[in-house]
Amino acid sequence: QLQASGGGLVQAGGSLRLSCAASGRTLSQYVVGWFRQAPGKEREFVAAAIRWNSNTLAADSVKGRFTTSRDNAKNMVYLQMNILKPEDTAVYYCAAGTPNTGSASQAGRYFYWGQGTQVTVSS
Repeated sequence: QLQASGGGLVQAGGSLRLSCAASGRTLSQYVVGWFRQAPGKEREFVAAAIRWNSNTLAADSVKGRFTTSRDNAKNMVYLQMNILKPEDTAVYYCAAGTPNTGSASQAGRYFYWGQGTQVTVSS
């Protein structure tokens, strides 16, 4: 139902934009969260596109570098990642749900998940 794409290999300091597409769901009706999981590590919250004001809620580790945006006409949500660091290397997932701002970082608050896309940042 959700599909993340846009990952790839990039050098440290570079940028990537991930896309989240949905079929059968209207993403503008949901908070769309981005999570990542690196090998041997637990899945962690990255950022969320807040439903009602299109603002980005970002984890401290990516604040100021990653932002989200929406294109409701295309039913897409994007994660713009700038100033990438090797520690950003992970599989990135998008998810849709209806958490409030205070719980948007909790994976359990999201109903729908997509397959991930690999992001590799070389030093």
